[in-house]
Amino acid sequence: MPIGLLSAIQQIKFKDPALAPMAFTMFCLRYQDECRARPMFRGGPVPLTEARWTELKEVNQAANRAIIPERNDLGLAGETWLIYPERGDCNDYAVSKRHTLLERGWPARTLLLSEVEIPSGEHHLVLVVRTKSGDLVLDNLTPQLNPWLRAPYRWLRTQLPGYPRYWTTVVQRGS
Repeated sequence: MPIGLLSAIQQIKFKDPALAPMAFTMFCLRYQDECRARPMFRGGPVPLTEARWTELKEVNQAANRAIIPERNDLGLAGETWLIYPERGDCNDYAVSKRHTLLERGWPARTLLLSEVEIPSGEHHLVLVVRTKSGDLVLDNLTPQLNPWLRAPYRWLRTQLPGYPRYWTTVVQRGS
């Protein structure tokens, strides 16, 4: 893990309940196991070890290489979230990364799908991984893992830890 990164990492603060994206609701009908609540024996974020840091980088880069980017020009009507399709958009990358980390034993409470707005105004889905050192962003737009505070986005809503079907707004940086 790069030196100096730890000082930039903080955890996202949740604000108000929010509706889940409609495409997420449809995703949960298709992939019910991905959206089920999982018992929490130990709550909270996981320690960020060197091994976990390496695994997160590998999963991020592998998914970014595995899916051929394809823009969704149909808007919400064309939204279908799929796990590891041949071609896909940000939603497919994010749910695929979450799926892989769940398969590798990462606790669901630490893997949060999050909707952001990129500088162009477009909505974008990323995966946030909650660690005791802070929240990291896995994003198909970059091979790097970034602390959520360094991602150049406006945060719209995210899943609640431990309750994947429930979403919340996010306290914006500097608020």
